[in-house]
Amino acid sequence: MPPLAARLHWSAETDSGVEQAVAGILADVQARGDAAVLEYTRRFDMEASSVAELELTAAELKSAFEGLPAKQREALEFAARRVRSYHEAQKKASGESWQYRDEDGTLLGQKVTPLDRVGIYVPGGKAAYPSSVLMNAIPAHVAGVREIIMVVPTPRGEKNPLVLAAAHVAGVTRAFTIGGAQAVAALAYGTQTVPRVDKVTGPGNAYVAAAKRRVFGRRHRHDRGPERDPGAGRRQHAGRLGGDGPVLAGRARRTGAKHPAVPRRRLHRRSAARYRPHAARDAARGDHRQVADRPRRADPHAQHGRGLRDQQPHRPRTPEIASADPHRWEPLLRHAGAIFPGAYTSESLGDYCAGPNHVLPTSTTARFSSPLGVYDFQKRSSLIEVTEAGAQTLGRVAAELAYGEGLQAHARAAELRLKG
Repeated sequence: MPPLAARLHWSAETDSGVEQAVAGILADVQARGDAAVLEYTRRFDMEASSVAELELTAAELKSAFEGLPAKQREALEFAARRVRSYHEAQKKASGESWQYRDEDGTLLGQKVTPLDRVGIYVPGGKAAYPSSVLMNAIPAHVAGVREIIMVVPTPRGEKNPLVLAAAHVAGVTRAFTIGGAQAVAALAYGTQTVPRVDKVTGPGNAYVAAAKRRVFGRRHRHDRGPERDPGAGRRQHAGRLGGDGPVLAGRARRTGAKHPAVPRRRLHRRSAARYRPHAARDAARGDHRQVADRPRRADPHAQHGRGLRDQQPHRPRTPEIASADPHRWEPLLRHAGAIFPGAYTSESLGDYCAGPNHVLPTSTTARFSSPLGVYDFQKRSSLIEVTEAGAQTLGRVAAELAYGEGLQAHARAAELRLKG
């Protein structure tokens, strides 16, 4: 196996020790509820006398927001407005009910309804991401979810004020300072204090990821983590494609520095200094920027198209296209959670405040899955209202197919609605 493929193949999430530990925690929480959650919280995070004591009040969340410096409050509110605006547009485009009537008057359609209650897991301790609160809670709100339950670990009782403030801005319904597999179990099964939810979203470490996998089916879960998810397992960092513009590769490298050592798939880095007057100056300064000046081939599509095709098996989640004409290359990218065209489109802008969700498919799953969105907090029901005229046509066809499958009762149910 090639070295890169071998590194991509490895995942802490599949470690047998992690799986065994998580299985025990889930079973324990399911059996003992609050008592088990409290025991694991005392063991791994902090002392507490009850799970009720671990709940954050709405007043605490508001106080955390009001205690922030003005610039941080403004930044949170600005980011929240952009995230909400984007997901409202998303809902309008793909998250609303629809119906039509065919030629015989039969009504067909789809009814879209929100989930009743969802849980969001927010990392704490070393990995505290207020932006993840916005990215998980706001789409749920836009979808129409009535209750959003947040869990966030607070090792040694240390509460991150930005995370709490983000919960206030995002409109989290209830919040508990619990984490790890025990928090996922509490959300999935419910305890005497923590309400059971219909779906769990949000990033976490290997134990959290394993817990979400194991409760799948009991409670639906969305196991994609954001680009900064420290426990998402295999990940590919931002691939960058240049060709006729500056490639700010050093900036992407610093953006990825918060991750553990992981593969980074980098594509062709070519540019012309004349693309902007100060490009050469930036290269000379060497301030974490790399600008290579190479002659371009006659067929740039062939030159870079090959690079794009080559990177597809490894599927970086957030490719950045630093080019004077980035949309020339964008159609070639088919497997990516988010695409960042243009030299000024930093991945970090998408992480925090551009608007689209930063919770992206991990471990090459962009082949078949999408970023977290309003649609993840909705369910769909088909609408079928057949008229008498429609039953004459559909009934004959349905009966014929039902007899062919040996389902006599189905066939008779259709035939009973036929005239004559």
